[in-house]
Amino acid sequence: MSVIVLAEHENGVFKKKVFEAVQYAAGIAQQQGTTATAVVLGEAPADALAQLGVSGATKVLHVADARLNTLSAKAYTKALAAAAEKEGAKVIVALHDVTGKAVAPRLAAKLKAGLVAGAISNPDTSNGFTIKKAVFSGKAFSYINITSDVKVITLMPNTFPVKKGDGSAAVEALDVAFDDKDFGVKVKEVNKVTGEVPLAEAELVVSGGRGMKGPENWGPLEELAHELGAGLACSRPVADSHWRPHHEHVGQTGGTIRPNLYIAVGISGAIQHLAGVNGSKTIVVINKDPEAPFFKAADYGVVGDAAEVLPRLIDAVKKFKASQN
Repeated sequence: MSVIVLAEHENGVFKKKVFEAVQYAAGIAQQQGTTATAVVLGEAPADALAQLGVSGATKVLHVADARLNTLSAKAYTKALAAAAEKEGAKVIVALHDVTGKAVAPRLAAKLKAGLVAGAISNPDTSNGFTIKKAVFSGKAFSYINITSDVKVITLMPNTFPVKKGDGSAAVEALDVAFDDKDFGVKVKEVNKVTGEVPLAEAELVVSGGRGMKGPENWGPLEELAHELGAGLACSRPVADSHWRPHHEHVGQTGGTIRPNLYIAVGISGAIQHLAGVNGSKTIVVINKDPEAPFFKAADYGVVGDAAEVLPRLIDAVKKFKASQN
């Protein structure tokens, strides 16, 4: 009876958030006196799969059907259900991302399991099986006790720091009998952002709002992000005005991020924006309006014009980096 975790990959490459999910599942397994088994769907080399052991997986079940190289929610659900049956799993973990949001509810319905979507804590088993998640756009927390025999959890990425060990997982093939109906919905095209720090993976994020006054003023933000090795984000009005691409939009109707540091420049701090970033570990707000609501949510605030503050901040970062060499 192991804990199952869906390990997403791109051509056998696992992102940081996947190791976080495996680590989370391994922690639950340890809590329950069992082991964690990662499930990998689609084609991938065996040596790449074994590396999931560094995050605590003792075994990898590999469904190497090429049709699973792209997301098919129905087929993914079938494969995970087969893996859960094989392992006798009572807890199944996935990430709270596009794949997890598509697959976890279907899996929960199929297995008659309770579901917590967007978990931000380890289960508290002192009186049941209770998990914490953010609700009301991050303004409150809910503690949900899953009482069903089988439990499905999606973990919010960047909730826990990833700590890798030196373990190696045993890889085992899993045969699942798919039919054409399992692939009735197909992904025809995938457009990926390249050459930047992905927001979902970024530990540092620099973000701009309408206070930047126009796309022509984004240079200092880009330079600051480059110097920090940070992801670049923006508020919804900025994306709607086509100052920046929509994949950089964070907030209630955009992406949800939980970086270690979020630097917001020229963003007022509307509740819709906070909904996507208030899971950040540390928030720094730069705004010339001292009454900007964002200051109430900030850990540190700078009242000043971005055109004056950013160059000085960039110089300070450069001097700090030079002093470390």
